[in-house]
Amino acid sequence: QVHLVESGGGAVQAGGSLKLSCDVSRYTGNCAMGWHRQAPGKERELVASISSVGIPTYSDATKGRFTISQDNAKNTIYLQMASLRTEDTAVYYCAAERREALANGFSVCYWEYWGQGTQVTVSS
Repeated sequence: QVHLVESGGGAVQAGGSLKLSCDVSRYTGNCAMGWHRQAPGKERELVASISSVGIPTYSDATKGRFTISQDNAKNTIYLQMASLRTEDTAVYYCAAERREALANGFSVCYWEYWGQGTQVTVSS
């Protein structure tokens, strides 16, 4: 069973920085890993992802401020968050995709594995 464990959340003032970590040692898939977040009263949204070959992708809201990275030796992915805003306040979830084979011979990846979430609170 894939078990993802986040750490590094907390409270920070606007303009500050935080770094989240996620232990992905139990993930053996070959799809993307990433970070989602969910603010109160809002749907969960993808913040940043990194493909199986290390290509990062960011949402428009976080591009230029957040950086996703991975350390294969430590089986860990990170989310470095800078220039934090109050609207970044949310529970942040580490996630990994699962690959599923299709009947036509192709396959698809979808977000299947989730961490327990870590709270990030940005105050003004």
